[in-house]
Amino acid sequence: MTRVRRKRMHCNNKELHHKYKTKRRTKDLDQIQEDLLPENRAKFQNMPEDEDLPGLGQHYCVECSKFFVNDATLKEHKRAREHKRRIRDLKVPAYTQKEAEAGAGLTTDNGKSFGTSGQIAGPQSLLSLKQKNEETKAAKAAKVAAASVQAMDVAVV
Repeated sequence: MTRVRRKRMHCNNKELHHKYKTKRRTKDLDQIQEDLLPENRAKFQNMPEDEDLPGLGQHYCVECSKFFVNDATLKEHKRAREHKRRIRDLKVPAYTQKEAEAGAGLTTDNGKSFGTSGQIAGPQSLLSLKQKNEETKAAKAAKVAAASVQAMDVAVV
């Protein structure tokens, strides 16, 4: 006889634990792309010394938004897979708010939003699509009714 499993499957799921790990959480990619701009990058290169940060805040990787103890660990980090992956991900431009709204169907093709009460009156909104769907159903039902009336007239004659 074998031992009955007492633990659930999610207990040892490493992917789940890595997903929710927040201890070493860094900035998101769109925030880092703002930091990579020339005017913001200079701010990170000339930071004042801070006792609370590792290495007094003098060794900072802008792409990964991490502080390091000394220059040797920073150079080692820049050769690592994690840093190279982050650089590859940063090459793709971040989505703008306008693109996000267009993806959700909240804008028209020319990029203008409509409505002030929170409801969008553009052709891509869910309400207008639902109304169009109901109108087409009603039109089809009217055509079927007209065709049946004509068929009855032909049958009577």
